[in-house]
Amino acid sequence: MRTETKRIIKRLLRNPSAVLGFSLLIFFTLIAIFAPIICPPQSYNPYMIPIATWDKTPQPPTTEHPFGIIDGRDIFYGVVWGTRTAFKVGLIVTLISTLIGLLIGSVAGYFGGWLDEVLMRITDIFLSIPYILAAIVVTAFLGMGLNKVMISLVMFGWMATARLIRGNILQVREEQYVLAARALGVNDYLVILRHVLPNTIFPVIIQATMRIGSLVITAAALSFLGLGAPIGYADWGSLLNFARNWLLGSSGEAFKYWYAIVYPGVAMVLFVLAWNLVGDALRDVFDPRLRG
Repeated sequence: MRTETKRIIKRLLRNPSAVLGFSLLIFFTLIAIFAPIICPPQSYNPYMIPIATWDKTPQPPTTEHPFGIIDGRDIFYGVVWGTRTAFKVGLIVTLISTLIGLLIGSVAGYFGGWLDEVLMRITDIFLSIPYILAAIVVTAFLGMGLNKVMISLVMFGWMATARLIRGNILQVREEQYVLAARALGVNDYLVILRHVLPNTIFPVIIQATMRIGSLVITAAALSFLGLGAPIGYADWGSLLNFARNWLLGSSGEAFKYWYAIVYPGVAMVLFVLAWNLVGDALRDVFDPRLRG
């Protein structure tokens, strides 16, 4: 195992994309951890951006507000604490939806028969619904709030994992070690946990890593539409929603208030890029077809 770990680390360090991805991810992690030090909270809820001025006109960057002010709120504070929001949405939604997909896909792939048919037809029904449209409808029905957004993303985010793990299990369930465990009378669910999943889980982990960025984008889109985080919440989509009121005018106004969209937009792009690069790096390391 020690030799294999060294090999994996060496392959990652030789990959410029992997180094960039992990560097960006570590950067955002440090910002999220030290957010209370970088931007000390000024209210009981640190995720609510404090009002810097009652003037709703965007204010350009200054020494006191390095990213400027939008809708009376400090953009720098929103970008920093929005990093925590992005991690919260991406990690929690990915974890829960992946567990649901693993449960449904494992049962369907291992047992097969009518159970597989029923579970996969249910999966197909969910897959037939456009993802962003379903998230908008569910969020609008449940009401505004980040937790409501996360519920809607979980409800329609498990199907790809279920399909992937089912396909992997169909390939390994007839392997000799699985047949031997079943012949010894080992409980089916123990066979899945101890023998099947450990040999089929890596593609799911890679897929989940790459899905985190897209989930953050979807949550930000809902906040941008006014269906996600409440007004004033430290969320990159909410900041872009504030900027929308000033960017719909002439091109001169859009250029004048560039800071209102550049800083939260760049933060979102780099965050998504980090997870995509990390996912690509993990795929290159763990996919046996790409090892050379």
